[in-house]
Amino acid sequence: MASQDLTILRNDLFSRRWFLLTVVFLIATAIYLGCVISPPSLMDDVDAVQAQIAKTMLTSGNWVTARLDGVVYLEKAPLIYWLMAIFYKIFGVSDWVARLPVALASIALALLSASFGMWAFGERAGFYAGLCMSTCVGLFLFTRIQIPDVMLTFTIALAMWAFLRALDEDEKRPRLWAAILAASLGTGLLLKSLVGIVFPVAAALIYLLFSKQLFSQRTWLRLRPVSGSLIVLLIAAPWHVLATLQNPPYFAWTLQSGPGLYHGFLWFYFVNEQLLRFLNLRYPRDYNTVPRLYFWLFHLLWLFPWSVYLPAITKLSFKPVDRAGQTRLLALCWAGFILIFFTFSTTQEYYSMPCYPALALLLGSAMAAGGKWIDRGTRVLGAIVALAALAAFAIGFAVRNLPTAGDISSALSHHPSAYTLSLGHMLDLTLGSFAYLRLPLCLAGAAFLLGAVSNLRWSGMRAFLASGLMMVLFFHAARLALVVFDPYLSSRPLAEAFQSAPPGKLIVDRHYYYFSSVIFYTGQDPLLLNGKFNNLEYGAAAPGAPAVFLTDSEFQQLWISENRYYLVASEKGADRIETLVGKEHFETIATSGGKLLLTNIALKRSSSTLLIVPRRTVASPFPSLSPGNDVHD
Repeated sequence: MASQDLTILRNDLFSRRWFLLTVVFLIATAIYLGCVISPPSLMDDVDAVQAQIAKTMLTSGNWVTARLDGVVYLEKAPLIYWLMAIFYKIFGVSDWVARLPVALASIALALLSASFGMWAFGERAGFYAGLCMSTCVGLFLFTRIQIPDVMLTFTIALAMWAFLRALDEDEKRPRLWAAILAASLGTGLLLKSLVGIVFPVAAALIYLLFSKQLFSQRTWLRLRPVSGSLIVLLIAAPWHVLATLQNPPYFAWTLQSGPGLYHGFLWFYFVNEQLLRFLNLRYPRDYNTVPRLYFWLFHLLWLFPWSVYLPAITKLSFKPVDRAGQTRLLALCWAGFILIFFTFSTTQEYYSMPCYPALALLLGSAMAAGGKWIDRGTRVLGAIVALAALAAFAIGFAVRNLPTAGDISSALSHHPSAYTLSLGHMLDLTLGSFAYLRLPLCLAGAAFLLGAVSNLRWSGMRAFLASGLMMVLFFHAARLALVVFDPYLSSRPLAEAFQSAPPGKLIVDRHYYYFSSVIFYTGQDPLLLNGKFNNLEYGAAAPGAPAVFLTDSEFQQLWISENRYYLVASEKGADRIETLVGKEHFETIATSGGKLLLTNIALKRSSSTLLIVPRRTVASPFPSLSPGNDVHD
């Protein structure tokens, strides 16, 4: 009879666990798969660049060396390109397909956080950890562009869980989990190079030191570092070797980095991109860094709405006397090392994403434990989102009668000095720009109103679920806002105008990144006018680099020839082009978001199907740098 009761209890727990995981899956899917659709289009800068690299790999058959416009692009690890290319092969090349790997990784990360928490703390705490992970602002915000950080975060979280399970006394398959740990490290290397190993290994070593297991023979017998190292090499070494062989010289013993210097793949990938970047000596210096205090404080925003519960973490036990205490201590070492590491390095807002699961685990544990700090946090959250709802409705009312001629770019201000930070364009918002965002404002206000009422009336799981639903609605309001921003952040309308025009060769003014969405959507390999800088400068110095870079004089010769050319440029840049070639060789085909499509040979209006939009004088969103060349790294 006792055995039958135990079986019933086990089945009940199993069913409840799968039910809670299903809820996390549905919430994460509603957010991340629900937001892969287009519009919004792929954005200029890294968003379209990543998608284009993957497309080039698929069409060229070279899956080792990434290229942009034929120029070797050696900065980043390849796994995100491979995943995009595989999805292209299955579903065809399109923007929504390019978004699938990041979206699926986000869902997987939410499920992993929930599963990890359930193993460590129980079903309810694990569910809360998954809810925190799937609905926090940071994860959504920094997966709007196709960067591999969410995938890296997944591999690090999996490595941390595998590490604890390999050491756990009750684990029946420690060898399997040691192998999963090694596989996660090797995969991390293919996602973002050395940090894929440095972060989890450093966190694990610090944990072992604090838990007094670092010098225990049992520890290393269960972790199997020798066989683990072989697994890491088996996964990561082949690409590194092939990339080195394809892009000589093989070794360059120098720290000298500067214009026109080319030292091959191995030097650039490890010395320039890892060591010199950490020391803030990397060339080209096409990135910026967030002030350290802001970097730490921003986590209150990145973890919102769950950051209101952070004070409750201080009441938890971090003594590694049981599985829960061990997980909390590891999470503290994990998050602490990453935050301290970037305190002494160059820093973008999203660089700390790998610590989100650690903080989600701690938050989930605290939320399940309850107490006065959790109750206070719920009330504080209710007050915050009540004010946010009031602000959203007030702004909507204030702009109800404002005209919305043209696209939103005409209502934005411009702060080019901030664009090397990933959130630099937030400073461009003006009160007038919200007139273009009435529907997103209403939906966001409704979401916040729901959160306010729920958190002021309820507590515990009902309040937490209501907060999760609030964030689902808010994120879809944010997606609608991005649709409005589409002409400003993407150049897709120019690509469509180009495809409707008579055949001709495409030229991009200044940097490839500035109009990368035009290149993705047209499928053209353009010429680059004065584009030999920032991300393409190193590859341009490689032996055999393609002749795609134009000087002003070379451009003049092409533009005044009898062949048709098209040029995409900012409105500010177009003034320079008009001065360079003369008005008689200068016709505007289309405008969008402060950007222009120009041609050198007038179109015959009777046969043209294009709508010629008169030029408007709008400050260029791309004055000297793209919206953060390393925003995307």
